[in-house]
Amino acid sequence: MKNTIFEYFKNLFYPKLYANAKKPQTTPLNTNIDRNVGYLQGKFNGSADFTIRRLNINNIRGAILTMEGMCNKDTLTLSVINPLLEKEYPEIQGPELFNYIERNVLTASELTKIEDFETLMQLLMSGFAILLIDTCSTAMSIGVQGFSFRSVSEPESETSERGSREGFVEPLRINMSLLRRRLKNPDLRFETMTVGSVSKTDICMCYLTDAVSQSILKKLRQKLEKIDMDTVLAGGYLVSYLEDENDHSLFSGVGITERPDTAAGKINEGRIAILIDGTPSALIIPYLFVENFQTMGDYSYKPYYATFIRWLKYICFFIAALTPGFYTAIALFNPELFPEQVLNKVAVSIGSTPFGLITEILLVLFMYEIMREAGLRLPKALGHAVSIVGALVIGDTAVSAGFIGAPTLMIVALTAIASYVIPNLYPQLCILRILFILAGGFFGIWGIVLLSCVTIVNMCGKSILGVPYTMPLAPFKLFGMRDVAIRADWKVLSQRRNIIRDRKEQ
Repeated sequence: MKNTIFEYFKNLFYPKLYANAKKPQTTPLNTNIDRNVGYLQGKFNGSADFTIRRLNINNIRGAILTMEGMCNKDTLTLSVINPLLEKEYPEIQGPELFNYIERNVLTASELTKIEDFETLMQLLMSGFAILLIDTCSTAMSIGVQGFSFRSVSEPESETSERGSREGFVEPLRINMSLLRRRLKNPDLRFETMTVGSVSKTDICMCYLTDAVSQSILKKLRQKLEKIDMDTVLAGGYLVSYLEDENDHSLFSGVGITERPDTAAGKINEGRIAILIDGTPSALIIPYLFVENFQTMGDYSYKPYYATFIRWLKYICFFIAALTPGFYTAIALFNPELFPEQVLNKVAVSIGSTPFGLITEILLVLFMYEIMREAGLRLPKALGHAVSIVGALVIGDTAVSAGFIGAPTLMIVALTAIASYVIPNLYPQLCILRILFILAGGFFGIWGIVLLSCVTIVNMCGKSILGVPYTMPLAPFKLFGMRDVAIRADWKVLSQRRNIIRDRKEQ
C-alpha cells in the first residue's frame, strides 16, 4: 500500500521524462488535385493565411499553395509562377510533366518531392511553396521563404570587449550559417530533426565528426528522439530532457550561449551545439562546471591578466554563496571571531532592529530580488526609476528608520555584486545563499561546513551523457588545468584540443 501511494505521488510530481513517441501515420497524396486541395482546406479549416493560386499548366490543372507572410512574393512570382505560365511544354502529362517542370522550368534552388500530406503541411507552414498537378500523386516544395526576422546584432547578455559583435538570431538557417562561417571544415555536420507534436519545431545538432565522441552523440540523439512534448518554443524546454533521468542536482550540465564564436569554440572541443528554430541562443552539451567561469573575452587578453580575472570569478563565487551564511553564523554563534570594532557595530545593529538576524537578512534579499525582477521586466526607461526608488527605500530610509541594519545591507549588496560577475550561475547562487543563511542561522559554522560538503558531493556525483560535471577537477586531469587553474598562452592551448569524452572512452 505504501509503495503504491509513493509511486502515485512520484509519478504525479516527477513524471517520466522519456516516453516512446508514437510514429505519426502518413497519409499519401491523391492523384486528383481537387481531393488534395479539399483535404488541405479541411485541415486548415478556412485559415486566413492559407492561400491557393490555381493555374493551367499545359492544359492540366495545377495549384500553388502558400502561407501568407511566410514566403517572398517577388521570389514566388519570378522563380515559380512566371516560368510555369510562360514555358512552352511538349505533349506530356502526369509524372512526365512533373519531372519536366522540375528539371527545365523552375529556377528555384531548393526543390523537394513530397508524397504525403504530413510532410507537405510541415514544409508549407515553414515558408515553402507547394506545387500540385492534377493526375500526379507527388507534390513539389519550392524554397521561397521570406518571413521577416531580426537582423544579426550584438548579444545583450554576453557582451565582449574585444570579441565578435555577432549574436544568434531566431531563424535556424541563419544561425547555422553563423557557425559555418567560423568553422569552414567539411567535418562540421548539421543534423536536423523535428520536436513537438503541435509546434513541429525544427532543431539542429551541430558537431565536428573528427572531434565529437560517438558515444555521447548516440546518447544525445536517443534523448532527442524520445522527447514527447506538444510545443517547444525555447531552449529551456529541452534542458530537463537532456539531463540524466534521475538527476535532481541544483546545477545544470546543459549550457546556453548567444554567441556563435563561443558555440564554435565548444564544438571544436568535441561538444554538441543544439540550435532551436525561433530561439536566439544555442544549447551546449555536455557543459562543465568550470566553464561557467570562462568567457570569450578571457582569450583576447594576456595570460597573466586572464588568469587574474579567472581567479577573481572564483573568489566572487564563494563570496556570493557563503558570505551571508558566514555572517549569520558568526553573529549568532561565534561573535568573538569579529574584530572588536566590528563586533560593536554588529551588536548595535542587531539590537536596534525589530527583526531577528535571519529574518532581517532574508527580508533584504527578498526585497533585492523584487527590485531585480522589476528592473528586468520593466521597459528600460523605467528601469532607472526602480534603481533610484530601491536605493532610497532600502539604502537610506530603511536604515535610518531602524528597520534594517547597515551591516546586513552591506553584506547583501556585496553578495549581489559578486553574483553578477558569474551571470551563468546566478540562479544557483540565489538558492545557495538562502540555504547557507538557514544553515548558518540554525547550526552555526558547522551547518555551513556540512552544507558545503553536501553541495560538493552533489556536484561531483553529477554527470551529463557519461561526462563528469566537475571535470577536470574531479576526476583530476592535469592537462585540463591549463584552462582552469590558469589561462595558458595560446602557444600552449593550441598544441592539442581538450576533447571531451565519457567515462568509458577515457
